[in-house]
Amino acid sequence: MKTLVLTALLSALAIPAFAADMVEAPPEPVATEVVTAFDWSGAYIGVQAGGSWLNGEFSVPGDSADEDFNGGFIGKFIGYNFTFDNFVVGVEGDINYNWNDNNYRAAGVRGDIGTDWSGSLRARLGYSFDRVLIYATGGWATTNAHVDQTPGKNWDRNFSGWTIGKGIDYAVTDNVFVRAEYRYTDYSDRKFGGVKVDLDQHTATIGVAYKF
Repeated sequence: MKTLVLTALLSALAIPAFAADMVEAPPEPVATEVVTAFDWSGAYIGVQAGGSWLNGEFSVPGDSADEDFNGGFIGKFIGYNFTFDNFVVGVEGDINYNWNDNNYRAAGVRGDIGTDWSGSLRARLGYSFDRVLIYATGGWATTNAHVDQTPGKNWDRNFSGWTIGKGIDYAVTDNVFVRAEYRYTDYSDRKFGGVKVDLDQHTATIGVAYKF
């Protein structure tokens, strides 16, 4: 009798253990790759080129005239971005060399009038769609204008004003992005030998940059 009771007890204990062995173990979790949006944060440096449409207004007491000085430019830019979710805030500076001179000849004197270099320091505010960044920009701008006479006297003046524009950046790789930008710049006015000169400019720019 005692043997039968022990046998029944051992059988009862063995059934749950055997049942537990029959339960299939849960599958291993499958690793999934987490895709994150492109991060625009950090420093960058680039080169740019484009077209410029410069207008000059010249006035003396009782008379005035205006003239267009259209051409191209090439330059470089450097900046830094901060990212807050999809919003991008940054600061950028650029310097360019311009080709927009006009030549004049009167009374045996040849004159060359235009600007040779320009630059700006601007804030940027944008919104990113992963690798696409749409932004607005604005700040301080300057250019150097010159009047060269042969024979005669040469003048040059630095003009300072403000600039505002918008653009789009596209990240081709994690470190390289391309750009298209439009800006309007008002360089304010100064005097050249008694002539008041007021300059403003439109520019269309393309560029490529390396982001660190």
